[in-house]
Amino acid sequence: MKLSPFYRRMLWLSIALTAAYLIIYNWPSSAPTVAAAADTPARAEARLAQLRDTAATVPAKEKILKDAQADLAARETGLIAADTVFQAQAQLIQIIREVGHRESPPVEIRNTEAFGIRPFGDTYGEATVSLQIDCRIEQLVNILASIAARPELISTSDLRVTSANAKDKTVMVRLTVAGIVPRKLVPEKRS
Repeated sequence: MKLSPFYRRMLWLSIALTAAYLIIYNWPSSAPTVAAAADTPARAEARLAQLRDTAATVPAKEKILKDAQADLAARETGLIAADTVFQAQAQLIQIIREVGHRESPPVEIRNTEAFGIRPFGDTYGEATVSLQIDCRIEQLVNILASIAARPELISTSDLRVTSANAKDKTVMVRLTVAGIVPRKLVPEKRS
């Protein structure tokens, strides 16, 4: 088979370019080969010493972690433990009922209104309920002090006091109580 002059030139040109590529690629470099700096025994020993120092701090860091976890568990004992939003709100109402029944005469809850749960920081939620009670002013002070002394993480977030009966010296109180709950109870925001 005979090639045309154009294809013969292209064949010789491609052979020449391939040969030039192989010569340039495989040409020995004139610079002497030096071992990498990290391969020296002194550097390896220094790195080993640094790793040993880092490993020596692990038990102390584990102890700090265990102490922090124990402290967090002790603080979270006051969370309102509930599986649903409604259970958390019912538990708040039950706490206020217990506090009210300790008074003499016992204070009855007239009306309740449950609000939703909203985020409280990044890891918790806040459940709120509003209650309406009729009581004397000293009973109200005792109820507020009892709420503050409870082991649960609850507090009053709103308090409205109006006169109910001037003759009996009673007041009508609308009290909003908030309690801290786990974040799993907070509904997710939909985008």
